Amino acid sequence: MILNGIEHFGGLEFALFKLRQGVSEAQLLTLAREVEEKFLATKEGLLGHFLLKGDGGVYADVALASTPEIAKAICNEWMENETTLKYLEVIDMDSVEMSFWERIG
Repeated sequence: MILNGIEHFGGLEFALFKLRQGVSEAQLLTLAREVEEKFLATKEGLLGHFLLKGDGGVYADVALASTPEIAKAICNEWMENETTLKYLEVIDMDSVEMSFWERIG
């Protein structure tokens, strides 16, 4: 989990997903830590990242950024990074619902 100055966030990425069959929550958490350490920690404007677990095996990946544009730019880089691609491999891509949000108050 990354939480750094989140009181200043202006935008976020919110992605709901389920894990692929046979993938454990422990595997997801290990990969999430790797993404945070090897990818997200280097991103200027990233203020927070964490996972949530809901009912029915649904997870949420949340990234807080200083602006909505930075949240989108960081997300766009996921398809070009070896570490993030490993994380994406454990996700049932048909279950993904991703959206971007702007803080308004």
